[in-house]
Amino acid sequence: MPSAIEETMSQAVAMMTDREGKYLTFSLAGEEYGISILKVKEIIGMMPITTVPQTPLYVKGVINLRGKVIPVVDLRSKFGMDSMEYTERTCIIVVEIAFAGKMIPMGIVVDSVSEVLNIKAGDIEETPSFGSRLDTDYILGMAKVSGGVKILLDIDRVMNAEEVAALVQ
Repeated sequence: MPSAIEETMSQAVAMMTDREGKYLTFSLAGEEYGISILKVKEIIGMMPITTVPQTPLYVKGVINLRGKVIPVVDLRSKFGMDSMEYTERTCIIVVEIAFAGKMIPMGIVVDSVSEVLNIKAGDIEETPSFGSRLDTDYILGMAKVSGGVKILLDIDRVMNAEEVAALVQ
């Protein structure tokens, strides 16, 4: 029978290996972020976004992607960063987020897409504690890459359940 310490260690190792894999990295306000490539459906250039009244500031609106209406969120606004004019490098990453047992397509606007990186479990550190008042549940961890740090996002948690429910409607 394994001890509590052995069980906790094996859970920690399993969690770290779960985070290992390929990540699409992108830039937002000069910082580098990554999301699991398994969540990414496609990357598209900026296109006309239809605004939807009575939505939060970070919801840019919806796009028509091959006949499918997809909500679009501006990650800069969602994370409370200063907005900027869109450039030729600004793009929409179409991701699928898990909600109520279904996969919901959603577009996220980012400053630019960088590259796909294969990140090993040993290069991922836990999210530092910034105090109890700051919600960092949406951060999977910090990846040490080429002398820098990339913030790995859990895209399913970037939007909370109420926000996703409002977007789906």
